[in-house]
Amino acid sequence: MSPQLDQAESAFAAARPRLFGIAYRMTGSVADAEDLVQEVWLRWQLADRASVLSPEAYLATAITRLAINESQTARARRETYVGPWLPEPVDTAADPQLGAERGAVLELAVLMLLEKLTPTERAAYVLREAFDYPYREIAEIVRTTEVAARQLVSRARKHLADERRAPVGRAEQRRLLEAFVAAAQAGDLAGLEKLFAQDVVSYSDNNGAVRAAGRPLFGAATLAKIFAAWAPGFWAGAQVDHVEANGESAVRLRTDGNTCAVITVTVSEEGIDQVLWLVNPEKLAAFR
Repeated sequence: MSPQLDQAESAFAAARPRLFGIAYRMTGSVADAEDLVQEVWLRWQLADRASVLSPEAYLATAITRLAINESQTARARRETYVGPWLPEPVDTAADPQLGAERGAVLELAVLMLLEKLTPTERAAYVLREAFDYPYREIAEIVRTTEVAARQLVSRARKHLADERRAPVGRAEQRRLLEAFVAAAQAGDLAGLEKLFAQDVVSYSDNNGAVRAAGRPLFGAATLAKIFAAWAPGFWAGAQVDHVEANGESAVRLRTDGNTCAVITVTVSEEGIDQVLWLVNPEKLAAFR
């Protein structure tokens, strides 16, 4: 390997965790993020590197702009997705290359809300909140002014604040998850209903690959009845392990040694706001 290419590879390797972290937060998909990182590596090899003042800035700009384009095409692809779409969970206990100095903008519920932003708003928010980029650099990356970059982040923050109740601490999130699993396994209708916020919603991501609710389910009383009725069949014979998904507590279900689901909950002071069921086999690779 030539000295120049060796230097290029070293610079890319140093930046790679952050590149993956940006791409994953932008796409909600490990496979898409890895593809974007690979595309940036190919471009970096062909670039006029002698004229690049900051490899880190060059690479971050490249991955963000590619991710903005990918976000636009991903929305069209998801029009044919069967049932609710959820971000692909990552095993943060295994320290994946997420490049998270802060560990921010990782929770599944937050990634779901980011889907409602424009790709450019999402990029600006990710760069600022997860990686603390100065607004001047954000403006350069997304091709706008510093004033406009501040407005993009401000709009994104307001949207998330309007759509989401203030979350509780991780200990409380884990406590309510454990209580939910226990009540669901027992078919405890009253116990389930007590855990839920009145406007709780359940999302099951399966893309038609396995049997699951094909639409979101709403309401504490409704969900309690449905989950209690599921108890004999869904949990029977399943091994339940506690795992960490996107920085929060989750449970992994395995039958015959095979991972069949990752389940987590979003929690506020009102109780469980969301129940997220990841049962699409293509999204469970990190927990196999």
